[in-house]
Amino acid sequence: MQDKKILIVDYDRKSLDSMAALFVPYKLQIVKAIDGQMAYEKYKSEKPDIILLEAMLPKLHGFDLTQKINSETRGSIPIIIVTALYKGAQYKNEAIRTFGAADYFEKPFDNDKLVKSVLNLLYEEIEINEELPSSADVLKMIKEMAKES
Repeated sequence: MQDKKILIVDYDRKSLDSMAALFVPYKLQIVKAIDGQMAYEKYKSEKPDIILLEAMLPKLHGFDLTQKINSETRGSIPIIIVTALYKGAQYKNEAIRTFGAADYFEKPFDNDKLVKSVLNLLYEEIEINEELPSSADVLKMIKEMAKES
């Protein structure tokens, strides 16, 4: 997993550092940002495989940032929102359905569940990329199926 990169964003440095510490044992490359604008710039330059961010961010709100990145990547980079402010099913539903978040956690969160969600999303991405045949293989299969019918 050393080649996998996680961008962690939180305005609170203590929270940022504690979230980052959760992923050290998994040998992920950890990139940090303290506001929405910095996070967007790091997303562009660092090309993370997954993003973990606080919803309430200065300069560019976490929901807006999620929507912007999700739109640009067509959902190919999973974004997990972690928040202390927006509590309740309505916010979670909006974050996932409207803004494109892959998962949503309210602070204080269960560390194990957050780590499991991140690793599952990274693993799913790896699994999907490995399982997809090349376009040439797909065309070959279609031609073979057409001959058989």
